[in-house]
Amino acid sequence: MIESETRQADWRRANPTKYDAHLAVQRALKAGYLKSQACEVCGIEAVDAHHDHYDRPLQVRWLCRRHHTRLHHYGEDLFPLTSLVLDREIGVSVQGRDGQG
Repeated sequence: MIESETRQADWRRANPTKYDAHLAVQRALKAGYLKSQACEVCGIEAVDAHHDHYDRPLQVRWLCRRHHTRLHHYGEDLFPLTSLVLDREIGVSVQGRDGQG
């Protein structure tokens, strides 16, 4: 593990699961397994990967720095998951959710 005494190194030591999730996203992006998308709120291309669940490291929301910062400051209710994202997360098809074929 990192032996530096910086604030960033302190965070990494205090949050190993979060750090591992961040590294998994970086590796997946570099390998081409994961591709960034525009900010889900405003559509800007320069984005951060946001984890709603660190135990699913490659399941991320793409947010620009402005909206990512706001999400962390004001909470998850600011930009709730859309029903489509929830459907993918829990494995429910959009067609089957409302009983329509």
